[in-house]
Amino acid sequence: MTTSSLTSPAPGRYRSDLILYLAIAFALSWACWFTAAGLGGSATSPPAAAPYVLGAFGPAIAALVVRIRRRWRGEPAPANAVPFRRATLPWAPLLLVLASATVLVAAVIAHAAGGPGFSAQDAKDAIDKANGPAAFLFGILVTGPLSEEPGWRGTAYPRMRASMGRFHAGLTLGVIWAVWHLPLFLITGSQQHKLGLTSPNGVLFTVSVVPMALLTGYAYERAGIVASMAVHFATNLTMVLLNVTAPVTLAMIIGIQGIVAVVLLATARFPAAQPAAPAPATVLPAGAQPDTSTWAH
Repeated sequence: MTTSSLTSPAPGRYRSDLILYLAIAFALSWACWFTAAGLGGSATSPPAAAPYVLGAFGPAIAALVVRIRRRWRGEPAPANAVPFRRATLPWAPLLLVLASATVLVAAVIAHAAGGPGFSAQDAKDAIDKANGPAAFLFGILVTGPLSEEPGWRGTAYPRMRASMGRFHAGLTLGVIWAVWHLPLFLITGSQQHKLGLTSPNGVLFTVSVVPMALLTGYAYERAGIVASMAVHFATNLTMVLLNVTAPVTLAMIIGIQGIVAVVLLATARFPAAQPAAPAPATVLPAGAQPDTSTWAH
């Protein structure tokens, strides 16, 4: 008897998963957002509200499809996937505070340099507009961390890490993530529409997604998806509470988050990634040829 391993090379398998993920995430999100833009009206009221919110879940739905496909094929999780561990949970609140601090410090420095100030009234207005603290926090958590992180960090990032270093993967994913946001500029009432696609504010917002991708990538490698959600949540929450829209403040956030992310990634010592377990081997009679139609990609 001879034993043959019927697994395809990891890079090819990961590339296939990544292409599928990106195709579904972009198709679902962009279809919903272009529909919302076409319907007109505000993103916070019917009929545009439903497709506007649903579009945020494109990455999560795409991640679920890739996961179901992987399990159906009997394939292991990517070698660079970071599993949930209780021991790493304390990192989540620490990184949440750090992410919030990068935005707050940037706003303070920008104000000292002549940029706009901020006040408690900005935060109160944002909370009142969402009909109270609970609805406000729920909205920030769902439309961003929960709807996106299972896809961008939980699915795309570890597969990109199979053939890229941390900086390369973070920067590449950051550019892709920034492009994914672009249709939001067309939807009346969205934060991106208020900034304007071709305005300095809109351009800086788009660029700011890249250092945030580096920072959330660090968080993911440090403590998994919960930590990347914490960073995403803290950044969005602080920017909304401080009503960050001015170019000088956005530019300062890009600089500070970029520096912090680069320092953390360059100095961190992460646990060595465990190689993915091979798919179950198939035992064939001596001299028999495997039926490649059942496993070829």
